[in-house]
Amino acid sequence: MSRYLLDTHAFLWLATDDEKLSPNVRALFADARQELMLSTASIWEMAIKASLGKLTLGTTLAQLVQGGRDRGIRLLALEADHGYRVEHLPFHHRDPFDRILIAQALHEGIPIVSRDESLDPYSVQRVW
Repeated sequence: MSRYLLDTHAFLWLATDDEKLSPNVRALFADARQELMLSTASIWEMAIKASLGKLTLGTTLAQLVQGGRDRGIRLLALEADHGYRVEHLPFHHRDPFDRILIAQALHEGIPIVSRDESLDPYSVQRVW
């Protein structure tokens, strides 16, 4: 079994079966041997964007996340070690949520599922 950390947009697109999802990501999600993870930092990001009117969920955030969990997505809690890792990341990318996801993926030694090519300068493996 392999573990993968979902970027926030990848989670949202999985939740809504968006056509923007790559066939590779769809295959990962369909393969029960793969463990997809959602960072608790992504929950914060979605909550902030929804409260600012920059993200429309169509349901409550809690229901959206629970729906993902019901479909096998596990939560990855934000740990102090993840935060410490951010301190040493170069500033290739300034988005604070992406930076914590990068730090989590690096610390956990897992790839990140993301369409965002701006993550590529980091030593994290990006899958799309």
